[in-house]
Amino acid sequence: MQPIKVLVVEDSIVFRELLIQNLSKDPAIKVVAAARDPFEARDLILEHRPDVMTLDVELPRMNGIEFLRKLIPQYPLPVVVISSLSDKVFDALNAGAVDFVAKPSLSGRAQLEDFIKNELLVKVKIASTVKISNIKKTVMKQQEQEHSLVSHNNQIVAIGASTGGTEAIFSVVKEFGTDIPGIVCVQHMPPKFTEMYAKRLNDQCRIQVKEAVTGDRVLPGHMLIAPGGDRHMHLVKVNGCYQVDIKPGPKVNGHCPSVDVLFESVAKTAGAGALGIILTGMGGDGAKGLLAMRNAGARTIGQDESTCVVYGMPKVAYELGAVEYKEKLNDIPKRTYSLLNKM
Repeated sequence: MQPIKVLVVEDSIVFRELLIQNLSKDPAIKVVAAARDPFEARDLILEHRPDVMTLDVELPRMNGIEFLRKLIPQYPLPVVVISSLSDKVFDALNAGAVDFVAKPSLSGRAQLEDFIKNELLVKVKIASTVKISNIKKTVMKQQEQEHSLVSHNNQIVAIGASTGGTEAIFSVVKEFGTDIPGIVCVQHMPPKFTEMYAKRLNDQCRIQVKEAVTGDRVLPGHMLIAPGGDRHMHLVKVNGCYQVDIKPGPKVNGHCPSVDVLFESVAKTAGAGALGIILTGMGGDGAKGLLAMRNAGARTIGQDESTCVVYGMPKVAYELGAVEYKEKLNDIPKRTYSLLNKM
């Protein structure tokens, strides 16, 4: 099997060399070139045809976001962004990046090596499997969809996603009105970025979105996003009202928070009053939990292969029999309202 050809784009000489040295230690990776700015990167892409590019957001001569917007339509390429703590990373994902990692401190070599081995290498390998055709979809003016509910009768919507999920979740929830039942959501993401993501969705959607804390009530027209880090989010019922409980726990399927943990708690707590949606992502996190939801009487939706950045989590869920309806991403809001009105 041929190694994954990687182009590193980073303006810091020290960090660029550390990335090259440590990425090259993995036999599955071949760093074919490195660039200091987007203009060098453009020429190197044409020369080396890399399989994946790592990209810093803050670059000289042209920032990484502008570069992505110009690059992806002409040369679709899986890009993993390396970002400091900034909501600019979501602009990069919107511009066509596949995924991102939080830039580590250079204070310790061991910390950097751990970051490359356990975070960046994983994301690069996932990015190499992404379908080029799904990296940048044709920009089309979508007709506004109007949906309404007969009632929400103590219903719950649970959403899980990973690679490609930030844009997929936005595509779904931007179509929801304030009549939608309370939503609980796990998107695999580093700590602190989940809070920025929640604020971004809150500003762009009609529903209210926030990063969840223990005791938050799950209310109609609101979405709670599990905080990134070392804690799982559980749905509980207190005095007849749905709430979330955020508590520490070991990684499940390699993730914390885990979609499986959330979905299994929804199956146990809400049963047939719930609707589960599993979106794009590598691996199988959420598949067993979605099956538990369906076995408990919940309605379930899985994103189809043609619109997934990575058809992993929905594929595993479908093969387990957990997916009741397989839908294209743009059709998920309509199916959600249709099913909720039948519950």
